[in-house]
Amino acid sequence: MYRLYYLFFFALLLIISPGVAQSQDLLRVSGRVITEGDESLPGATVLVSGTFLGSGANSDGNFIIPVTGVTFPLMLNVSYVGYETQAVTVEQPNEPVTVTLIPARAETNQIVVAASRQEENILRVPVTVEKVNQTQIRQLNQPDLFTSLTRFKGIDVNVSSMLTNSISTRGFNSASSERVIQLVDYMDVQAPSLSSGAGNSLGLPDIDVASVEVLYGPSSALYGANAFNGVVLLNSRDAFTDEGLSVRLRGGQRDYLDGQLRYARRLGRRWAFKLTGSYLTALDWIADNSSAQQLSRLVLVNNPTGSGLGYDAVNRYGDVGLTYSEDPSDPTYGFALAGRTVFMPGWTEGEMIGDDNRARLYRVIPSLSYLLTDKVKATLGFEYAQGTTTLQNTSRFRSKNFATSQYRFAIEGGKWFVRAFQTQDFGNESYNLGNLGNFMQNSVNPNSGNTYAVDYFTAYAQSYNLAYFTNGGNDAKAQQMAQAAAAATQLKPSDPEFEKLRRAIALDNKPGRGARITPSSYLNDVSGQYSFALGFADLIVGGAYREFRLGSRGNLFDDADGQRIHNYEYGGYTQLSKTLLNDRLKLAAAGRLDNFKNFDQAFSPRVSAVYSLGTEKQHNFRGSFARAFRAPTQIDQYTNIDLILGVYRGNVGSGFRGYKPTLAPELQRIRTSPNPSAALAAYAVDLAPLRLEQVNSYEVGYKGLLAKNLVLDLSYYFSLYRDFVAPNPIIGNLDGSRPSPEQLTAASRDRFQSSQLPTRVLVVASNLDLLVRTQGALASLTYTADRSLNLTGNYSFNSLINSHDEVPFYNTPRHKFNLGAYGELTRYLGYNVNYRWAQANRYESTFAAGDLDAYHSFDAQLRYGLPKIGATIEIGGSNILNTNNVQAFGGPQIGRLVYGGLSVSVN
Repeated sequence: MYRLYYLFFFALLLIISPGVAQSQDLLRVSGRVITEGDESLPGATVLVSGTFLGSGANSDGNFIIPVTGVTFPLMLNVSYVGYETQAVTVEQPNEPVTVTLIPARAETNQIVVAASRQEENILRVPVTVEKVNQTQIRQLNQPDLFTSLTRFKGIDVNVSSMLTNSISTRGFNSASSERVIQLVDYMDVQAPSLSSGAGNSLGLPDIDVASVEVLYGPSSALYGANAFNGVVLLNSRDAFTDEGLSVRLRGGQRDYLDGQLRYARRLGRRWAFKLTGSYLTALDWIADNSSAQQLSRLVLVNNPTGSGLGYDAVNRYGDVGLTYSEDPSDPTYGFALAGRTVFMPGWTEGEMIGDDNRARLYRVIPSLSYLLTDKVKATLGFEYAQGTTTLQNTSRFRSKNFATSQYRFAIEGGKWFVRAFQTQDFGNESYNLGNLGNFMQNSVNPNSGNTYAVDYFTAYAQSYNLAYFTNGGNDAKAQQMAQAAAAATQLKPSDPEFEKLRRAIALDNKPGRGARITPSSYLNDVSGQYSFALGFADLIVGGAYREFRLGSRGNLFDDADGQRIHNYEYGGYTQLSKTLLNDRLKLAAAGRLDNFKNFDQAFSPRVSAVYSLGTEKQHNFRGSFARAFRAPTQIDQYTNIDLILGVYRGNVGSGFRGYKPTLAPELQRIRTSPNPSAALAAYAVDLAPLRLEQVNSYEVGYKGLLAKNLVLDLSYYFSLYRDFVAPNPIIGNLDGSRPSPEQLTAASRDRFQSSQLPTRVLVVASNLDLLVRTQGALASLTYTADRSLNLTGNYSFNSLINSHDEVPFYNTPRHKFNLGAYGELTRYLGYNVNYRWAQANRYESTFAAGDLDAYHSFDAQLRYGLPKIGATIEIGGSNILNTNNVQAFGGPQIGRLVYGGLSVSVN
């Protein structure tokens, strides 16, 4: 944190230093930006072509750019969202110019950079891209920016709680975004310990986002191995060209309060300072699925919902189970219960969280920029984010005061850049809800001296057997009486001991005893790129190096020895592009070679072609082929988490050898079979160390103007996946060796759940020996009638060609669509509405598996401007109809959130 204080102190000195802005007489270019109706355009961007010199228009549309040392005549590029960009020649300084912008045809003048790492018109990009501009961002009304992106074509967002979600395109969604890279100004904002983003927590507050670019599908050729299903790029507002004070305050249902602030100031000709901050709090969404966990690859034994024997519920924690032995010499011999499994009733997520049911997030982001020359800019920045909410991965985790910090440095010219950043995360008081419930049940009951689990299962068995034999073998009656008797031994949330025990275990980070997780990992990254104009073609060359230093004190990673785990990867890329046939045909070929500590080299190519038809090149046809690789997450590589029911293990060593989990219920029969060794060998399984995932994807598409104000975007893709990574449960030894018959026998008495024995149910990330085929299509239509009416609609189709039984974790609706409208009804009154529908689908994860219902959601917003004071009043809401909206199985139902707010901007 001390580095943050230094940065603030340095910035403060610059602000208060006398004469910083008046150190010399400056030559200036000034003027006004207006519409054809002579209305000012506050916020219009004015840049001196080929430099970083520029300014934003103030509330009256006026701008001033210091240009001392610049050669005249010069060219100004003037742009504003929804208007055609104008190029204006200025012959000499200090003579005001007036720039008149005309409305763009359906916003086809937008420039995107993410698709090819160079500026391109959005109509002529070689792959599918979505750009969300600053005006659209102001109209989004979810608590998290990424959640709102579901209204755009082909974007899937899985919500785990108020502030955590994951974003994906083209299938294989999860509650943690592992196959899409999230960038802020091209710097990765993943939490190193999670190897994924958690929504926009380490990203930017909405108030400082200039645009969002979403790149669909395999993008490793330019972004590295984990740009497997796409890239999400947030571009921040520039301190030089977008000065002033902006404040936004919203409040509403669920005690929702969201405050954001941005202040930017240019200090003379060379310096600019920016400070952005935000604070959000609300009652969190709490998962409450009380149905029984479905039998799956990871859930091996359960009873149906409502069973008198108890059952393991999706969002109940502490549903500890015991299978009573069929061996009369075993202490857990069950008599009439022999061979049957009984589950304790655990506690709901609300009971586990207790009074810690608020989501909170605050962020502080200062930055300082300096123009080394008119064409070279250096920026030093920092972000600190800390929050409390729930995330979903191998379990449900309460991220209490989970924090991340990132130091950022960039130096860039017109044709090149060098960027470096360091990210660190801090678990603080975060804890695992599954472990919390299980460890509480296995804690000592001070009234008996036994654990709560022993008391429960003893009371259940005694009562059941007595009732069973005295009621003529009436199983239902015996279960009813046994549950009532055992319930008296259960720790209740109203008991004073409950909260005392809950807090003690939640704050204990001792592996095998406490539920607290305390990761503190580093990610260091440096990258660079240079663009060459070769005359016959354009060439881009770049490279990057990345290092992880993982730490968790043994409660997330296999680092119980206290030594950080080091991992690294590095790579280089190049892209050659050429236009032909009077600029109608654009060809490009890119390739990247990556090296890894734990995996073989990987080469990622992409080739593309765009052909433009029409007098104004308004019809654009594109085709591309791309290959991408995904490195398994740091958790897949190095995790070591004991969840009682099973142990999740990383898999980058020598692999694991064991037995199929279906062996467990057959073990007694195998032991007494004529040839136990042969029967046992039939269940043997070997899991090789992890390899990179690979996908080859083909795409064709069209984007163009069907009419003056009608834009159509179509695409179709077909993808082939190999070595898909999925968790694989086995019965094995913790050191990776195959258990002996004696080890199996000993561990089976405790359902392979004893932390004192080496043989457990292990959940190991491994590669599927399967070719996975998917396909999909997108269609998006935008109609701009006039300023008051803009209509949008999009449809997404995603299909897993293999059967769902073969390929787990696809987790994507086959069909979904959005319908929306937005506009300015008067000069001061604006609106936007959106309706979203998604088809029911199967959802599987390492936490839970089940079927999601179809859902629909209606969002709306009204805005009324008060231009004299630079303010806008907002009223809006998400899921206004309060429909069932569960996007990740095991996650919460996302209900209605209606708010009111006020935004103020002073340029």
